Amino acid sequence: MSPEEFRKRTKTFALRIIKLVGQLPKTTAAQVMGRQLMRCGTSVGANYRAACRARSRMDFIAKMGIVEEECDESLYWMELLIESGAMTPKRLSLLINEASEILSMVVQSINTARRGNKSPIRNPQRMVNCE
Repeated sequence: MSPEEFRKRTKTFALRIIKLVGQLPKTTAAQVMGRQLMRCGTSVGANYRAACRARSRMDFIAKMGIVEEECDESLYWMELLIESGAMTPKRLSLLINEASEILSMVVQSINTARRGNKSPIRNPQRMVNCE
């Protein structure tokens, strides 16, 4: 998957999260969990974009670490929505699968950058991993 395709994928993930949160029950618990999910779920794509503008390999790794954390947190809140009964597993299964796939790709990218494979730096002023 190209960096541009991954950028679009993370944005689509955010849009799906927004739609899901709008469909949550109006209970206090569901709304609190929904706000938390909204924050971290939309943050995945925003932080990936920031990683694409990293100034060094270490900056890229650090920013991708934030993407990893936010994606994992999204999974946590979706699990809580299911376990609390606010949403059914069936309604969230595709979104959970998408979050898991995104998380896996982010971890792979971090590991590749840590190993120093395929130097992502062509221009010392910009990372081109995501360009």
